[in-house]
Amino acid sequence: MPQTYDVIVAGVGGMGAAACFHLALRGLRVLGLERHDIPNTRGSSHGETRIIRLAYSESPAYVPLLRRAFQLWRELGETVDERLLYTTGSIDAGPPGSVLFEGSLASCLEHGLPHTAMSGAEVNQLYPGYRLPDDHLCVLQPDGGFVLPERSIVAHVTMAQAMGADIRAHEPVLDWKPLPGGGVTVRTPRGDYETGRLVLSPGAWIGDLIPALRGVAVPERQVLGWFQPRHPAWFGPDAFPVGNLDFEEGRYYLLPAWRVPGLKVGLYHHRGETGHPDDIRREVTADDEAVLRRCIARYFPDADGPVMALHACMFTNTPDEHFVIDTLPGLDEVLVVSACSGHGFKFVPVVGEIVADLVTTGQSRFDLSMFGLDRF
Repeated sequence: MPQTYDVIVAGVGGMGAAACFHLALRGLRVLGLERHDIPNTRGSSHGETRIIRLAYSESPAYVPLLRRAFQLWRELGETVDERLLYTTGSIDAGPPGSVLFEGSLASCLEHGLPHTAMSGAEVNQLYPGYRLPDDHLCVLQPDGGFVLPERSIVAHVTMAQAMGADIRAHEPVLDWKPLPGGGVTVRTPRGDYETGRLVLSPGAWIGDLIPALRGVAVPERQVLGWFQPRHPAWFGPDAFPVGNLDFEEGRYYLLPAWRVPGLKVGLYHHRGETGHPDDIRREVTADDEAVLRRCIARYFPDADGPVMALHACMFTNTPDEHFVIDTLPGLDEVLVVSACSGHGFKFVPVVGEIVADLVTTGQSRFDLSMFGLDRF
């Protein structure tokens, strides 16, 4: 007979690990299944540091979730006695009329977030590591910073296991089917399981488990780079706010040097390479470095030193670049939590809490309407 669980979570990256913890916290029998290591560098939940910010250009509707996420990040760190959230301030900047600047400012004004609007020249005076164009418009929000992806996955998984969750690496979900009397059966290389509810959080592999999403949730290759500064003191967490910056070369994101050498930089939609997650290139090249160094050389010249590291990862983009958090149409037993379009990790703990609420009560205190599957 198949082993039975209250909930099976397919994919134990950032979102899945948090879901396992919050579900186990509610007293449910949880099975978490991950195709790679826990944590791993194959998906979208690695890279040492990830930006967290309250000034949110993507939509002011994210801000209530972010406020709760900040609270849960701090609680998680206190519970495991490990700091997982670091505050540096955040800068969102672009030329006049930039959606990044205007959207971030709108979020601050709508939600009463502390912030300062300034020019690029003023940012450069405050933070010597920055060399923004003088006429760029910037939102400085003091609560921004970064969180630790790998450590947070370990924290969520360890606590979930302590509460009885069964979490297994190197066991991908191959298939799932609804049962005639309710519930779901799940097939893996090691056997079959039965569950009352199935949470699908496999990141870039969501199209393998829901074929209808293959053309909707599109995996995209990203590359992150770390560059050694000539003046390291200008690029540490105490001197360098995290940045989301709209330049003529593209939209870049930057994080201070922390624990590994080098200023961290990435370009949204790095080189536009998409495909199945198993086929996306993991090796990095001089061309990848050149894409990132264009930003460093022009706007952060004092960090334009030797490259320290280059790592590939993935975004999974929806057409509108908003998340998917919804049950499958006509199948309330299956909850989809995936396709976070490159800006989801900061929401990890609150999404885990939302999953537990939806599984146990069928509703959330947050407005999830823009994350629905029906928009596709």
